Amino acid sequence: MKTKKSHSIVSDAARRFQRRSFLGFSSAVATGLAALPAKARELGTPRSAYGQRAATETSERLFVPGATPGTGASRTPLQDQIGIITPSSLHFERHHSGVPQIAPARHTLMLHGLVERPLLLSMDQIRRLPSTSRIHFIECAGNTAMDHMGQPGVNPQRSHGLLSCSEWTGVPLKVLLEEVGVKPGASWVLAEGADASRLNRSIPLEKAMDDVLVAYGQNGEALRPEQGYPLRLLVPGWEGNVSIKWLSRLEVVNQPYMTRDEAAYYTDLMPDGKARRFSFVMEAKSVITRPAGEQQLDGPGYYDITGFAWSGRGAITRVEVSTDDGKTWRDAELTGPVLPKALTRFRCPWRWDGKPTSLRSRCTDDTGYVQPTREQLLAVRGAFGSDHYNAIKVWHVKADGKVSHV
Repeated sequence: MKTKKSHSIVSDAARRFQRRSFLGFSSAVATGLAALPAKARELGTPRSAYGQRAATETSERLFVPGATPGTGASRTPLQDQIGIITPSSLHFERHHSGVPQIAPARHTLMLHGLVERPLLLSMDQIRRLPSTSRIHFIECAGNTAMDHMGQPGVNPQRSHGLLSCSEWTGVPLKVLLEEVGVKPGASWVLAEGADASRLNRSIPLEKAMDDVLVAYGQNGEALRPEQGYPLRLLVPGWEGNVSIKWLSRLEVVNQPYMTRDEAAYYTDLMPDGKARRFSFVMEAKSVITRPAGEQQLDGPGYYDITGFAWSGRGAITRVEVSTDDGKTWRDAELTGPVLPKALTRFRCPWRWDGKPTSLRSRCTDDTGYVQPTREQLLAVRGAFGSDHYNAIKVWHVKADGKVSHV
């Protein structure tokens, strides 16, 4: 806890820097206020049954089609996100067979296998069970895959957009497993969705009994169809593919079932030709979202560097930022809340002198794991994989103020 505190408070020097910088805007602000024209007040628009965002707010997901119908993904515009919660309408998507339209009145969840009392639960019955709400990120294992392969994303959305963070509401899976009674010898749970591909994954029983949710709510309302309506798994900190959407079946078993998405896919090819399997955890990672790729600095002066850090192992305790091509690093402020397995917002004041440079961030989590450089990661993993890449992201600032990925 001592480490967390020491890196979550802006230094006195930084505060003085900010005060001088902001006071420098005062004369310009006063001049601007004097020039503002008077504007008549008009009657506003009428109320609506479901709220909409302002017409001037146009941030959108970026759609990337798949090779076959029903597959593909959409990426969250992280550079536009305010705070740590991703709006449900902007949460990234990854589909293997399209978005099924499921009537909650007919949807059921089967719990069977190595259990004492098999159950078939309706949505009404599930909602009657003890529930909880927690904030967690979901990240696709293939997030930043192009960076791994040496074709870095041009902006935060393209490089890191298969990442979102929400408040999830549902029943702890532990409650359901205790209700059905797990038999001796059980060690895994096979989870299956109700989509056309019947996507399924094996999850260790230890994790299932820890922090997994059977979720039906997201950000204060029901799940969106593309997020698994009416029911999904939420497996905190692990690759998004195991958080099965449109959840319909949980089978308690005594071994992993080696399904397609844990045998043929979602493995990590290593330099020796072998592949790591069941590399579930999304390691500590960070990215600067402003200033970042495809953005433009207005000229030399003060800028507030900001971005996200996260770890599937636990909570972020430290984020460091370099503004001089990685030569020196200084601690950024963690603006809070700092939660385990959730996005953490960081910020760092910076005065740009107008010269070309690069910006980068690196994070540390509460297990002591430090985000690696690209060179460190490739030395262990090689350049042939496409999943679980978490190396430091570099943004280059040109003399004209343009920020680029190269």
